[in-house]
Amino acid sequence: MNQQKPRRGRRGQAGVTLIEMLVVVTIIALFAAIVAPRMLRKGDAARQTAARAQINSFMTALGAYKLDTGIFPTNEQGLKALRDKPQGINNWQGPYLPQEIPVDPWGRPYSYKYPGEHGDEPDIISYGADGQAGGEAINTDIVSWKSQ
Repeated sequence: MNQQKPRRGRRGQAGVTLIEMLVVVTIIALFAAIVAPRMLRKGDAARQTAARAQINSFMTALGAYKLDTGIFPTNEQGLKALRDKPQGINNWQGPYLPQEIPVDPWGRPYSYKYPGEHGDEPDIISYGADGQAGGEAINTDIVSWKSQ
């Protein structure tokens, strides 16, 4: 019987070459350059959606507040009146929100104004990513009187 010895490959060829590594890094960089901007836009849209949802929650709570007390909170009382009973308010049955008043998704407090300029209800505004009135795209104001 002929016995064959197992063949041995050359040593040192099990690794990755520098060219192969550069190709992989280039592919990953191209992928990140294409996908990252799209993912960032989705994050901005999610923040705007979250701000709208919070404003809707405030408006619901403010409606319950008015049903109990007969009035909306003043500018001085603001949204805090939904959590803490204001001085001199009768029939307050709160808290009207389950947790503390959140800031907007960009980390700024919501603007509350009563009487509002857009009807009989209070105006609640998140000024968007830039924190300034007006703006477009991610800087668009999210407001209580428009359903966007």
